[in-house]
Amino acid sequence: MIAFGLRLAVAGGREALTRLAVIAAAVAIGSGLLLTTLAGVNAVNAQLTRYASIYPSASTGGDADPLWWSTREDYFHGKQIIRIDVAATGSSAPTPVGIPTTPGPGEYYASPSLQKLLAAHPADQLGDRYPGRDLGTVGPAALTSPDTLLVIMGGTPDDVAGLPLAKQLTSVGETPALPETTMNLILGVIAGGLLFPVLIFIGTATRLSAARREQRFAAMRLVGATPKQISVVAAVEATAAAVAGTALGFLLFAAFRGSLAGIPFTGMPFFPSDMSLGVLDVLLVALGVPAGAAVAAQVSLRRVRISPLGVTRRVTPRAPRAYRLIPLLLGVGVLVFALGHRPETSDGQTAVFLPGLLLIMAGLVLAGPWLTMVGARVMARYASRPATLIAARRLADNPKAGFRAISGIMLALFVTSVAVGVITTIVANRGPAPIGSTEASTMSMHFGGEAPPVPDTLLTELRSTTGVRYAATVRENPDMMSASEPGLIACTDLPSAHGRCADGAGVAEVPTGLIPFRESALSTRVWPAASVPLGDLPRLPVMSIVVGTDGSAAAIERARTVLEIAYPTFWVGPNVPGDFESEFANTLRGWEQLANVTIIASLALGGCSLAVSVIGGLTERRRPFSLLRLSGAPVRVLRRVVALESAVPMLAVAVVAIGMGLLAAHLFLRAQMDYTLIAPGPGFYVIVVVGLAACLGIIASTLPLLERITGPETARSE
Repeated sequence: MIAFGLRLAVAGGREALTRLAVIAAAVAIGSGLLLTTLAGVNAVNAQLTRYASIYPSASTGGDADPLWWSTREDYFHGKQIIRIDVAATGSSAPTPVGIPTTPGPGEYYASPSLQKLLAAHPADQLGDRYPGRDLGTVGPAALTSPDTLLVIMGGTPDDVAGLPLAKQLTSVGETPALPETTMNLILGVIAGGLLFPVLIFIGTATRLSAARREQRFAAMRLVGATPKQISVVAAVEATAAAVAGTALGFLLFAAFRGSLAGIPFTGMPFFPSDMSLGVLDVLLVALGVPAGAAVAAQVSLRRVRISPLGVTRRVTPRAPRAYRLIPLLLGVGVLVFALGHRPETSDGQTAVFLPGLLLIMAGLVLAGPWLTMVGARVMARYASRPATLIAARRLADNPKAGFRAISGIMLALFVTSVAVGVITTIVANRGPAPIGSTEASTMSMHFGGEAPPVPDTLLTELRSTTGVRYAATVRENPDMMSASEPGLIACTDLPSAHGRCADGAGVAEVPTGLIPFRESALSTRVWPAASVPLGDLPRLPVMSIVVGTDGSAAAIERARTVLEIAYPTFWVGPNVPGDFESEFANTLRGWEQLANVTIIASLALGGCSLAVSVIGGLTERRRPFSLLRLSGAPVRVLRRVVALESAVPMLAVAVVAIGMGLLAAHLFLRAQMDYTLIAPGPGFYVIVVVGLAACLGIIASTLPLLERITGPETARSE
């Protein structure tokens, strides 16, 4: 029966070969994306493992001499530079990952990306921060990404032991420091939003010419074939195309692996070697995809198993009921409940938000046929043209079939709308300050613990630096309990861009960086007078140094370098408001980019699913359309019917999915962060519109087939 099934799969001539090719192409795309997802998860795990070598946990066990280690963050042009200071206490001390030997005092290793920056910029902007002899590059084993900026500085044990967060290590790079659950969950959700349209595409492709195959299998039953034999033939036919498609999917993954590694899925690109597959991953795809195709073929034969005459019945399917809306409403209700009852722990929050989002996703898929039916009935009620009425009646008679091909688009648009809505709002609230604003041009260096002295010569050097407009010190407010702000500044030193003192005041209460938290600098702001006399101010410890620049990158980096040379044991490096937020915002923008890629890919796959569905529908309805043409219906009316059957549900689904996605994003933001949703930018809507237009274009490309297959000869031969 297997050999017979293979012969039967290609016995239909060009039509059978075309159908097998379409199925194989769909499986190739699906398996390629599945391989990419599995490799992406492995790449994330590799990144987290190397992250552990940068931020290790203290370890003192074993016989090895300890290695003093301190990790700090520096910044350059809004990018984070990871600085690691190390000092070996003996010959058996462990060597940091990625370098051949531990650097000694006055020596350092730098990552390739940092070495390029050092060579491309003047020393007073960057190189002077890392004095000493360059021993070479840090290898990929210690870098989370090819773009990572990392420097490993050598020092004496006493010097490194006095640095902030210094620790002793007897081993490095063995235990991951971060849980990978969150990143894998995010990647899995995004991949699910992308793979669901692929599965729909595969399912739609396997249903191509389903009516003819059912008739063929029914005829085989009538001449004596058993249900088991029919099942074997159907499974062989589906598996043959799936095996070919899976093999092609492996070739596609191998061809594009390097390009995929360069996409910043997590805010930073991967090394190509990170996009690797394990033996279990290969077996899962190589065996699971063909097995899934065989199972799908078995499910599609349920009518043939019931009766060989079952395929001749043309009974209108039962209409969907309104109860399909229940999961959707429950999901929204869970998120509304979280507004006033947010759990305190992260596990508890996950237990509330994740089921709520999954309920909405499942509810959208379940409610889709009912929404399609309601929309079709409304369209039929107000139809003024024959094409609109015919399309509406067909959708109302079988809304499940009308919704099936676009369900992937609906889910993908929902997932990406949630992601883009959340990311856009977080970036807007916590992203870097706009370039050119007072906030972006103001640098501050905060001192924790015992504050060091600030000599006048340092302030003089800062003020004489090219591009620096002012330099001032903010001192600790001794009256912290009743003060409105933690810092004090002499009114004569207060820059006019940050406001002025109250009338008659000599000392003002100010924030440590002269800019209130989550607010902007205002020249009209009036700072309250402090109770500390002006003469006592110099005796108070310094909390921070604030430097105002002209906003140019060169001026900011010169001032930063001067401060780091003056205070080499800094805990938090000198920074402008955008520095801390830039890494966070860039990571979020990387996920936003991935969400946009998901939208484009899912819409393209949805368009292909619609095209296959349209072709299959035309093939199965050749005789009814031919009879309509014989009765006088113009071809343009039939084309309009086919276009409306596909376009109307797709556009309606897009509106519902985006609306529900933004609603879920708003409820999540209000419950989790007390943020109000900020609508995505025009780029998001442009991508959606262009994608939907491309889907419509794909549908339109199938319409010329209508005239060729609905001629008078079809009505006579069928």
